[in-house]
Amino acid sequence: MPRNQFQRMIFALITVLITVHAYVFYSLYVVNGNALMEANSAGSVLSAINKQGGVLMCGSFVPIWAVVLTEFILAYLLENLLGSPLSFRLACKVFGPSCTHPVIFETAIICATVGIMCPSMSLIAAFLYYPYYEGFAPATLLANWIKLICFNFPFAFFSQLFFIQPFVRTVFRLIFAKDIKSRIAAEEAIS
Repeated sequence: MPRNQFQRMIFALITVLITVHAYVFYSLYVVNGNALMEANSAGSVLSAINKQGGVLMCGSFVPIWAVVLTEFILAYLLENLLGSPLSFRLACKVFGPSCTHPVIFETAIICATVGIMCPSMSLIAAFLYYPYYEGFAPATLLANWIKLICFNFPFAFFSQLFFIQPFVRTVFRLIFAKDIKSRIAAEEAIS
């Protein structure tokens, strides 16, 4: 889909913008929602977060917007520096882009991206949301990291494969419709 660095950056921006919001919602509401409501005697997750003064990150409570912004910046950097380049290379090791149907090749890239980004972002989250008030123990960090991977990987895989990436690709095609049309016309003129 993206053909140059600018398009790759825009594609990553759209992907990360949607993905970070989805994962913050998933983590706070689905995975930790009941525990937050019980701990704060609240009727909703949002009121529980507000009662405790925000989300515990790096040993102190921060507002949800700070969580989203922090994760967005880290995920965007990680996606551009590690996730996108490595996932393309991994997909190319299994499938040749010129001789494989585009849907199969794109699916391979999505799977490789989830395989890279989920453990990487889960490790970052294990550091960000570590209960520092209890003291630091590497075994606890490792356990938290593995727990986060187990919670996040199924959600990441299915949401990216069936919802987020099809939506991102549709938005990308709308944004770069003129470029895609001219590229197709040039390819047809050559053949």
